[in-house]
Amino acid sequence: MATSGRADLFPRGAVDGQRGGNAASLRATAHALARVESAAAVVLVEGISDQIALEAAAAGRGRDLAADRVVIVPMGGAHAIGRFLTRLAPLGDRVRLGGLCDLLEEEIFRRGLATARVGSPRTRADLERLGFHVCVKDLEDELIRALGVPGVEAVLDARGDLRSFRSFQSQPAWGGRDPEAQLHRFLRSSSRRHQRYIRLLVEAAVDRDVLPRPLDGLLAAV
Repeated sequence: MATSGRADLFPRGAVDGQRGGNAASLRATAHALARVESAAAVVLVEGISDQIALEAAAAGRGRDLAADRVVIVPMGGAHAIGRFLTRLAPLGDRVRLGGLCDLLEEEIFRRGLATARVGSPRTRADLERLGFHVCVKDLEDELIRALGVPGVEAVLDARGDLRSFRSFQSQPAWGGRDPEAQLHRFLRSSSRRHQRYIRLLVEAAVDRDVLPRPLDGLLAAV
């Protein structure tokens, strides 16, 4: 189905809707939406870190997403999926759809796809057949399990952050926790650190051929 223009497909206010969002998120979403009409595939993800992960995975696999006309759209939260799917509907069959979410948002994605009549996924396998993949429990957890604690610590060490992590581990609130949980919290302790290490850990996973299944499957789907 043809569309009369980007202004009709994504009117003012569509980006992040009522949820708002920081300036970087808004800019990333707007930049992606500006390219969807010429896309061969559109991938809906919760936020910028997911976009960074997919772009790093694609680059590590030698793929040029821009040349393949694959556009990754950070939505500013999983609850926005219904709105974005509705906005993409005028593109019809001209684009392939895909997506990535965390375990806690799996049902939100499933309902959004059903409401937008993209499909009627009842299981995770149904979601994957539609091009939508689920991280268990989330992207950080997938990467920590894929690389193992020593592998993640090696990446931290290579960037001069292992000492900071050891200091974090000694804090009373985290001293007795599992190292996987400690790493998860440390990686998410600031948005800058989070985004930086998402990219670095994905690159390490590609190098070691242990890219988490949701990322691998999503790239194959688009």
